[in-house]
Amino acid sequence: AKGNAFFTGFGKNKRIALFDTLVEKQSVDELVGVLAHEIGHHKKGHVWKGFVLSAVQTGATLFVLSMALRWTALFDAFFVFPSIHTGFAVFGLLFSPVSFLLSLPLHALSRRNEYEADRFAAETLGTGQALSSGLRKLSADSLANLTPHPFYVFLHHTHPPLAERVRALR
Repeated sequence: AKGNAFFTGFGKNKRIALFDTLVEKQSVDELVGVLAHEIGHHKKGHVWKGFVLSAVQTGATLFVLSMALRWTALFDAFFVFPSIHTGFAVFGLLFSPVSFLLSLPLHALSRRNEYEADRFAAETLGTGQALSSGLRKLSADSLANLTPHPFYVFLHHTHPPLAERVRALR
């Protein structure tokens, strides 16, 4: 029921997906604004940079997991018998806060990328009006909180709040 759009792929396999619910609810100008935003992600290299960061993070996590599965003191601290199953459970418990902390700079980077793609769309189209209007409709359809607390945004949001994006597009 929600509208969405995203850019994905590498090389000759690049795609921009516009959900049919988005196409049904937005004007042609708004769709062009959303499309320009998604093209901005491509032109600014956000997809491949995100892929590289995710690969590095996944590799580092798996490396730490492999070390933790062989660290007997970890099992002793939890009074459990060393096994792959308990190792995954203990690692999940201990790595969860670390993962949360690692997500903070990644979320900040994602929010910066959104502003950059918005700016690209506004510069390409000569105005940010169509994208602003399209973003308003998207937020209304998804029942987004229009004024989340800045600290909550810092902790959890990968996209800036609508009011800030619209302000930046002006």
